[in-house]
Amino acid sequence: MNLENKVAVVTGGGSGIGLAIARSYVEHGARVAIFGRNPDTLATAERRLGDSTLAVAGDVTNQPDLERLFETTAERLGKIDLLVANAGAINFTPLGQTTEADFDTASDLNFKAVFFTVQAALRHMNDGASVIITGNAFTSTPVVGPSVAIAAKAAVKSLARTFAVELAPRQIRVNVLSPGPTATAAPAPTDTTDDMSAQITRQIPLGRWGSPEDVANAAVFLASDDSSYITGADIPVAGGIGMGWIPQT
Repeated sequence: MNLENKVAVVTGGGSGIGLAIARSYVEHGARVAIFGRNPDTLATAERRLGDSTLAVAGDVTNQPDLERLFETTAERLGKIDLLVANAGAINFTPLGQTTEADFDTASDLNFKAVFFTVQAALRHMNDGASVIITGNAFTSTPVVGPSVAIAAKAAVKSLARTFAVELAPRQIRVNVLSPGPTATAAPAPTDTTDDMSAQITRQIPLGRWGSPEDVANAAVFLASDDSSYITGADIPVAGGIGMGWIPQT
């Protein structure tokens, strides 16, 4: 799969899944802008990824920062062919313990920011571009604790289907990648134990947690011309979790 001469933007690109996607895009020939809130993390990622990478610091929940991201990318790298709206977080705030501020943080980051990321990118995008939104494989499975964040991830799947229709006249494809349990560098929730990790693993038909590279491989496919007739899809990268499979005890 060839991404030679493509220009990509990856939000949340300084670590974890976003960094793995950016690295895979660079390896396949793309020039990549990575965006995130931590300048030090971004600088480290930029050094690791090499000369084909541009790091831009900012916050996806801040619209002027988004405008600056896409203007800078277009000026430095060219018009955008690939957009990965990856920035997000699963906030563990159980019912009965969730403040209004907790709700706003989870919904702003995981839903509102995705809408405005895509909207801000549009005038800097080439026709025929590919938009990939990071969803979550647990949107069809009740998970105690991160109800607002998971609901926001479900909402962006609806956004993606609408975007796919709205942007079809420009031949811009919009798809969702929905990771399941993924071993990233992000800190786990404070109440997660080894026993809980083992319990989650038992729910995965393939019997293991995913890696950021598993998600990145799917993101390369959706960025390439090999997926040119795929739009409005939600592709789980989750080892089979979320199918309704009941493990044998």
